[in-house]
Amino acid sequence: MSNYMEIGKIVNTQGIRGDLRIIPTTDDPKRFELLDTVWVESKEGTKEYEIEKVWYHKQFVILKLKGISSINEAEKLKNSIVKIPRELALPLGEGEYYIGDLYDLEVYTNDEEYLGKIVDILFTAANDVYVVKKEDSKKELLIPAIKQCILEVDLNNRRMTVNLLEGLREL
Repeated sequence: MSNYMEIGKIVNTQGIRGDLRIIPTTDDPKRFELLDTVWVESKEGTKEYEIEKVWYHKQFVILKLKGISSINEAEKLKNSIVKIPRELALPLGEGEYYIGDLYDLEVYTNDEEYLGKIVDILFTAANDVYVVKKEDSKKELLIPAIKQCILEVDLNNRRMTVNLLEGLREL
């Protein structure tokens, strides 16, 4: 597990004064208001920025960062990832996990059959769906993140145990 957690992605600029348009990748976009600084991971590396202002526009979080004062400076950060140190993450309830911690978990059935690793997570209106794939296969298995399917998540051993409901292999 990384020492940093992703909380958003910079997708564009907002206005001409260097504001950044962020798609939040956290359950609670208002959590940006609790932060004094963020770390931005761009092509040039990771850099810490002080937050001057947070506001919202449609589904976006708009950030004004100290040191970014023009649209040209903001443009350089497009497609960058916004992160925070893990210790600043909001606490989780029982049975809740940070999305970033689930990637690359090895997935097994309750009969110990190896299904592959989690390579992607789809966010749907009903529930999340884990995309599981074996390295030597082109076929992906879609497993809904529901209690009937997910039996155990062991982050320390990087393993998930699932109950494959009838018909999931055929999807």
